[in-house]
Amino acid sequence: MAEPVPERHTGQSPIRQTEFHIGRRCFLLEVSSRRIMILKPMLYKSTTYPLNTLVHDIGRGAVGLPELQRPFVWSNSKIRDLFDSLYRGYPCGFLLLWETGAALKGIGTNGKEEIPSLAIVDGQQRLTSLYAVLTGAEVIRSDYSKEKIRIAFDPLSERFEVANAATAKDPAFISDVSEVWKPGTNVFKVATAYLTALNEARTLTQAQTEHIQSAIGNLVRLAQYSFNALVLTSDAGVNTVAEVFVRINGQGVKLNQADFILTLMSVFWEEGRRELEAFSRAAAGHPDGKPGPKNHFIEPTPDQMLRVMVGLGLKRGKLEAVYSVLRGRVPSSGVIDPARREAGFEKLKAARQATLNVNRWLHFLGSLPFAGYRSQGMVVAANAILYPYVLYLIGVEDFKVELPVMRQAIAEFVFMVTLTSRYSFSGESRFESDLAAVQGATSPDDFLGRLRRLCDLKLTDDSWSITLPEMLSTSGARTPAKMAYQASLVVLDARVLFSPMKVSAALDPSVVGTKSTVEEHHLFSKLYLASLKIEDKKEINQIANFALLEWPDNLKIGGDAPAIYAPTLDAKLTEVDRFNHALPPEWWKLSYSDFLEERRDRMAKVVKNAWVQLRGGPVSSVVTLTAAELIVGGETEGTEFKSTLRTNLQTGQPDDRMQMGVLKTLAAFLNAGGGTLLIGVNDEGEAIGLKADAFPNEDKMSLHLVNLIRDRIGELFLPYVHPEFEELEGKTILSVRCEKGPRPAFVKDGNAQKFFVRAANATAELNGQAMIDYSKQRFA
Repeated sequence: MAEPVPERHTGQSPIRQTEFHIGRRCFLLEVSSRRIMILKPMLYKSTTYPLNTLVHDIGRGAVGLPELQRPFVWSNSKIRDLFDSLYRGYPCGFLLLWETGAALKGIGTNGKEEIPSLAIVDGQQRLTSLYAVLTGAEVIRSDYSKEKIRIAFDPLSERFEVANAATAKDPAFISDVSEVWKPGTNVFKVATAYLTALNEARTLTQAQTEHIQSAIGNLVRLAQYSFNALVLTSDAGVNTVAEVFVRINGQGVKLNQADFILTLMSVFWEEGRRELEAFSRAAAGHPDGKPGPKNHFIEPTPDQMLRVMVGLGLKRGKLEAVYSVLRGRVPSSGVIDPARREAGFEKLKAARQATLNVNRWLHFLGSLPFAGYRSQGMVVAANAILYPYVLYLIGVEDFKVELPVMRQAIAEFVFMVTLTSRYSFSGESRFESDLAAVQGATSPDDFLGRLRRLCDLKLTDDSWSITLPEMLSTSGARTPAKMAYQASLVVLDARVLFSPMKVSAALDPSVVGTKSTVEEHHLFSKLYLASLKIEDKKEINQIANFALLEWPDNLKIGGDAPAIYAPTLDAKLTEVDRFNHALPPEWWKLSYSDFLEERRDRMAKVVKNAWVQLRGGPVSSVVTLTAAELIVGGETEGTEFKSTLRTNLQTGQPDDRMQMGVLKTLAAFLNAGGGTLLIGVNDEGEAIGLKADAFPNEDKMSLHLVNLIRDRIGELFLPYVHPEFEELEGKTILSVRCEKGPRPAFVKDGNAQKFFVRAANATAELNGQAMIDYSKQRFA
């Protein structure tokens, strides 16, 4: 019963350590010539396990193989290589088993249930592979499809291959090695039949025949391969098993905390485990013809939905804190209390109903489009969905927040979480803190207030003006800042650059074609930047150098320099378009570095604007009032009336003083915060129409005004002036709306250049130092 451990010396008599087994318990003994000392109970014992015995015990249920690392991830080629290693007698690692003495789920798809005394903790992928091939059992792949793994063997070359159509037709191969291990199989008949078929295709020498017979015998004996196994005793708790696994398993798919909790569910609550798997399968697109949780944002795995159940039911974010609860361990004494364990599972069972409720799930996911996120590609991390879902459920289930109100609040929270990568680093700890922050709420309003407080603490003034521009200085394809900017365009109902299409429609995940509806276009093209000797990819691909364009526009622009394509296209943009796409005035004239810096700041303002709108506050967008609404308010700092564009009503003749009056007002609006000039409205606010100007038609009048602005103020300002004809009280008037200009606007008056500003409801001219001071303040 005792197994020797290497000796150690103290300078006197040698001291030897050995294992001693009493029933299932194992102790470490220290033996010398003078004494035998029991050092401590051993947490494990070592043994060997022949493969055929393992397969047999798994099949009858003596050894349980819970699907801890589902889905099955090994490729068929890797399984082929494993068989080749076993066949050649190479070491293939050891197995880690755990004495649990509880009912675990079996490996196959037949749902067989037994009461195993051992669970396989490490080595599952190897044993799943071997069991599936040796017995012909089906495995379930990551897409939830069933597959029978077939490995072929060429005895003459002693070569394994993944079975395919070629190996099936080639008589040199045993097309499916599982045939040689089927119960009742006569190996001599298999060898004879193989040799007969191969001899019909080619003539074999006696040496080749004997080699083949030997190889087939070695193939059969492969089932006797002995694995070294470490068996963790029942004294080892879940935490110990997890720690041992992490320390000894340096490669492969590491067993994580969620895996061990799923193991406990397999032991104590198999139904819950199955429901998690069924939900995940349906969310991945396998709903068995029924309405289900399939969506455009996430295909959750069972362990991810487990986190939601734990967060809702046990109010914990750290899974390590759940072990003792689900094992029923009393913290003060360490004793396992079945009643405590049952209470923990009852909380999980109650949380299961809400967590896996398809209506709740889909209603929550509806908050993501509210926050501007349209698809899985825009959400960088799964935790940005899962943890907010927990808070959504707590609000709805525990605090009875009305569903529309909860969805709005959680949309705000999702926006903050995704923008700031809140749960990307130390996510469990951060979420544990967030859970604690909302748990003390006493009412629905208090809960919502605490949730919004978490957002306010993160999105400070410095985050908009310093942190976010810095985040936008990267070049990642799917960074949180970049995705937040695109989401902001959706929230603000922005149009695709140079297109009437809305960004929300362009990013619709349900529209699938051979080419994306929109593409990310380099505003400063790679070809143009190369001509400037800028070839660093990180600099070229900065987030601030990209804009969303429809792909035909992207192709049309190609590699042109901004100065070639931008002015014409920019002239068609509205003030709102320029704001949403964060385009500086005459950006094509800026150096590349200045452009990036300026656009980063403007993109941050766009994101902030979307956040303010999402929260229901005022936004920095232009509210266009009708002429009638403007007239009611009278002449103000942003509104002025002119009876005519060019005609002096006293003389009935064209008069440049009238035109100069219009140009002065427009320049003043450009130099201030914008404004609207109504032509065809007298000083009393009466609509008198445009007949006095005697233009043949509206197009001629509009063209005349455009030419005046181009010649007397400058072509640069044309995109910032928007003339539009309106009907008012049966009369046609011309409404000329001005945006804030990109730089100081001067009016050419003969040989002089004059500078005008708005002062209350009048236009005033500035000269000298006053003009300089105003310009510095306004255009700094």
